[in-house]
Amino acid sequence: MYGYGYGYRLDPTIFLVLIGVLLSLWAQNRVNSTFARYSRVRSFSGMTGAEAARRLLNAQGIYDVTVQPVSGKLTDHYDPRTKVVKLSDSVYNATSVAAIGVAAHECGHAMQHNEGYGPLRFRSALVPVANFGSQLSWPMILLGILFGGLGSPLVQVGILMFSLAVLFQLVTLPVEFNASSRAVRLLDSQGILSGEEVDGTRKVLKAAALTYVAAAAGSILQLLRLVILFGGRDRDND
Repeated sequence: MYGYGYGYRLDPTIFLVLIGVLLSLWAQNRVNSTFARYSRVRSFSGMTGAEAARRLLNAQGIYDVTVQPVSGKLTDHYDPRTKVVKLSDSVYNATSVAAIGVAAHECGHAMQHNEGYGPLRFRSALVPVANFGSQLSWPMILLGILFGGLGSPLVQVGILMFSLAVLFQLVTLPVEFNASSRAVRLLDSQGILSGEEVDGTRKVLKAAALTYVAAAAGSILQLLRLVILFGGRDRDND
């Protein structure tokens, strides 16, 4: 009996998955520790995350986007369907450098949406396709193996569908980097933060960006594993 063509030996491609998991854990720990550090640094302006968000949006002439609280920790996001910047409990009423930075980042997404930023539009168009691909890729692969072997066309279709989810992760990177860049620049130009406060916000947002980089890297490593295990040939005949 053989497993993925490697007999009873340990599948060496599992290390690709482990690397992705370790990257994700490292990035999550980094963002949590950095956010916690700068959550203890109160901004000189004394503005809350919600107040800073409203001021930034008004400064850009965006008056149809509302700012609302949302429960949870670091659950902040911008909903383009309802045009709402949703700020978590640790950001909405907080006056820290970290809170203001996160609020500004979400406003960056609202600004992208307002101006029709290309990568954001592309990512939004990918959402249904990527969700469809991520949900059905593994069932397709397993069905292909069960009924047609490792070289089954269903397996190849499953890998292709998974690649759509990977593409979504890659497109997300420039969207997130751009939102952070806008946030830092506007907080400085609007005088909401200054000097070392801006540097602190930059560190918080860089740490947050690492979670997206780690997610993309993990998806790429998983795709590589699928290609190595199932791509191109039927190992049932080996």
